[in-house]
Amino acid sequence: MTKMSYDHCGSNTPLLGETIGRCLDRVADTFPDNELLVSLPQGQRFTYREFVSVVNRAAKAFLKLGIRRGDRVAIWSTNNYEWVVAQFATARIGAILVNINPAYQTHELEYVLKESRARSILLIESFKSSNYLEMFYEVCPEVLKSEPGNIDSWRFPHLKSAIFIGSQQHPGMLTRRSFAEMGDEMDDGLLYDSEEGLDIDDVVNIQYTSGTTGFPKGVLLTHNNILNNAYSVGEVLELVPEDRVCVPVPFYHCFGMVISNLATVTHGATIVIPSQSFDPKSTLKAVQEERCTVLHGVPTMFIAELDEPDFETYELGTLRSGIMAGAPCPEDLMRRVIDKMHMKEVLIAYGQTEASPATTMIRMSDSIDMRVATVGHVMPHQEFKVADPETGKTLPRGEVGELCFRGYMVMAGYDNMLEATHEAIDDRGWLHSGDLGTMDEEGYVRITGRCKNMIIRGGENIYPREIEEFLHTLDLIADVEVVGVPDDKLGEEVLACVRLHDGAAKHPPTPEEFRSLCKGKVAHFKIPRYWKVMDEYPMTATGKVQKFKLVEMAERELAAGALPDSRQAHRSSRKPAST
Repeated sequence: MTKMSYDHCGSNTPLLGETIGRCLDRVADTFPDNELLVSLPQGQRFTYREFVSVVNRAAKAFLKLGIRRGDRVAIWSTNNYEWVVAQFATARIGAILVNINPAYQTHELEYVLKESRARSILLIESFKSSNYLEMFYEVCPEVLKSEPGNIDSWRFPHLKSAIFIGSQQHPGMLTRRSFAEMGDEMDDGLLYDSEEGLDIDDVVNIQYTSGTTGFPKGVLLTHNNILNNAYSVGEVLELVPEDRVCVPVPFYHCFGMVISNLATVTHGATIVIPSQSFDPKSTLKAVQEERCTVLHGVPTMFIAELDEPDFETYELGTLRSGIMAGAPCPEDLMRRVIDKMHMKEVLIAYGQTEASPATTMIRMSDSIDMRVATVGHVMPHQEFKVADPETGKTLPRGEVGELCFRGYMVMAGYDNMLEATHEAIDDRGWLHSGDLGTMDEEGYVRITGRCKNMIIRGGENIYPREIEEFLHTLDLIADVEVVGVPDDKLGEEVLACVRLHDGAAKHPPTPEEFRSLCKGKVAHFKIPRYWKVMDEYPMTATGKVQKFKLVEMAERELAAGALPDSRQAHRSSRKPAST
């Protein structure tokens, strides 16, 4: 009898069946003096007992601001201890944390604030070239003339308060201290009453994913979704209270927030923040100084760490494990991580935000060959199948089809997008990933491609339609087709094939000039690295653009060094340093 591409994983460990706040209290009662969080760039440390106290104070401050169950609280920040506090404080009172990518610019910020209907926003001042305060005031100038906690904006009618993650006073905003002191004015009884009314199926988080329709979609995730996914990841990773988990991945993404933060806390272990944003030297230093046992990252992060000029000087002998996810892992990289970073138990995970996020993982007993050739097999308490993309019918093992998931971890839906939700989750509860792959006789899953038109650049999912929608807003562009092209370091890079209006076509911009038109409007990783001005596109007989031919053309030009590179143009245009 033919064996079908269906698998499920039972477990001797039941699902948690509790809210995030209840889980935090239970673990803190068990390990009150364990360190929960270490933020090295801020010089801050919190035991579980201390962290619960800080979280409760912040939760009461949110209540004082009028935030209640179901209200949305946005956070726009790099990694810091305040991010983790906000994560647990909002969950404590049933508010919904809205993650905003720190790479977002004004165009994306305005969209997310409107779509999420955020009642409050927490933000830092700046990081590198991004000034978050300036961008926030640009899209919501009414804040400048508002009393803190009383924003009145016609653009964002739901937004009432802004909290600056810092001590400096800014117009219309609460400071970190003034916000926290509001919590001192609230009785603990109101906090406990608020928590009593919560349910494990309440939405607790919104994560924005790039959209096939041209607009990011808000993924609605519940306590039950992300808490149990985090716990399952921790179980497969064999986390124990003595583990110290170095987290260089961003918190705004499920990898940082769920697989790192929540998984660590569910097991009484320690989160170590090495830097605001990924920095290989800071990560290696954190592992050495904090004697970390677990290190997470996407493949490009591990490559950067291994390629640090003084890599050999760091003592990494305490490492035993970690998770590599977000992009395929080359065999040579896996072997280097195991041999040179002492991570003999490093695991590969696969999933998507809509699945909270992990759906398959390598197990400790799996060989290196299986770790690089597959993404493991299904996680506990989940179902997995490979289906015909057209009919949804389960295929025999070994046949290529769409990877689909079912179980506790499937999202509640896309925020305010019922049609898109029905497209993603069928009437039998299967979440369709858009990824193509196979399942072998032992249940190991291999990724072979995508049936969705998506680019994966250094672990970031990018939908060409979203970039195309933005580029169409530029006056000089008549038409644009965006595709992904191979890149040795990041896996894929973005290429924009543009047709210009007649006036612009006579004197087309340079790649760097194209790039400058995008800066400050969309996230840096979405800005095309390569630009090609075209008179026409390769078309089918029915008039559809043949994107695969654009990719083939680009690959030939890349090999010949003839594809215009905006970064190369930028580097060559820099003046040499004076001597």
